[in-house]
Amino acid sequence: MILITEFMDESEVERLSAAHPTTYAPDLADRQAEIPALMAGVRALIVRNRTKVTAALIAATPDLRVVGRLGVGLDNIDLDACRGAGVEVIPATGANTLSVAEYVVTNALVLLRNAYLARNAMEAGAWPRSQCSGREVAGRKLGLVGFGAIARETARLAKALGMEVCAFDPIVSQDDPAWTGIERLSFDDVLGGSDVISLHVPLTPQTHHMINAARLTQMREGAVLINAARGGVVDEDALASALRDGRLGGAALDVFETEPLTAEAAQIFRGIGNLILTPHIAGVTDDSNTRVSKMIADLVLDRLQ
Repeated sequence: MILITEFMDESEVERLSAAHPTTYAPDLADRQAEIPALMAGVRALIVRNRTKVTAALIAATPDLRVVGRLGVGLDNIDLDACRGAGVEVIPATGANTLSVAEYVVTNALVLLRNAYLARNAMEAGAWPRSQCSGREVAGRKLGLVGFGAIARETARLAKALGMEVCAFDPIVSQDDPAWTGIERLSFDDVLGGSDVISLHVPLTPQTHHMINAARLTQMREGAVLINAARGGVVDEDALASALRDGRLGGAALDVFETEPLTAEAAQIFRGIGNLILTPHIAGVTDDSNTRVSKMIADLVLDRLQ
């Protein structure tokens, strides 16, 4: 039996259903408490980022053999509990890399140009040409915090636009050929020397609030911050203050400490004009959903044979 708790390409759901009894409940992550009652006999669980695969859920599901993750982040899955129970966790590695990279580059273009957030002023009869002239991305420096596959694809797209690229990643060996054409810097130097900073790190105790008030003051005046990695990596209160103070040129957040972002939590961002907020969709396009869904369906079917 297969249980799918979040949205998946329906042609792949049909393919899974043809091979195994399958329950497709794409809104089940909103009703987390109902999931344990549906786990009897489930051998494969397919989730995105909102379903909490906890130790208690694993312990109550003796037939579970595989968790398919429609994406790459695994912080919603208790990996130790899965490992201890012999449950394999399969992410869709690489399937949404291009989508996230395009998201980062798009937001860099929008925030540096500063021309596309003027609709309200225009509708009110203003003509804010001088405020909207902005900057080109060509010749600007993109700083990547983390240099895995998504960051590398982001670097490729940015360099095609004429950007210089630097990166910090203490895990990637300095001999790795991926560094070719990329300036390898310390975290502090990336923060202080970049016009655009994009985060590409998982959420761990070490990365929690790694972008805080002190780090924000290290950034260049007018710099742009983009977080399409994980909520909690950025101290949202500190970022809101830095944007209101006018030191930063703008920010784009696709991930948040509390998801979904509630109206109460969003109050800290109200009235900030140079801020783009999106609902955790950097890696979700029609194209990437097709790739991610097919990859996970293939791997789950393989494991259940």
